[in-house]
Amino acid sequence: MPHQIDKTALVMHSAERMFHLVNDIARYPEFLPWCAGAEIHERQPEQVTASLEIAKGGVRHTLTTCNQLLMPEAIEMNLVDGPFRNLTGRWHFKSLDENACKVILTLEFEFSGSLSRMTFGPVFSQAANTMVDAFCRRADELYRKEGA
Repeated sequence: MPHQIDKTALVMHSAERMFHLVNDIARYPEFLPWCAGAEIHERQPEQVTASLEIAKGGVRHTLTTCNQLLMPEAIEMNLVDGPFRNLTGRWHFKSLDENACKVILTLEFEFSGSLSRMTFGPVFSQAANTMVDAFCRRADELYRKEGA
């Protein structure tokens, strides 16, 4: 059964800054509590393939995606490997002015089987549902320190 998660936030940071923050995959373990590890497999100017180790309460899975970088408006994610039948996602950064944007995350996914859904489903759903807020908090921490 397919699932969809849509999250939106208004932030007082530019679309370009938010794009770079989301694209900085290697630093996810520093501020995403469910992210136990991140590995970049390949990075090109318009594409990155990376894995995240998602862990909580003894449940641990690795998820690999290939991300198309549409700087600075969007990042489109497609499943390479993980406990899903399919997974696609899109971060959209809609500029409102020089120092504000609307961040939109859409994820569509279907687990590979009932065992994956039962064991990993709650962990992934919590991670997905809190991701936008976590990135907004991280942006506030990083960019307010810079005085911008």
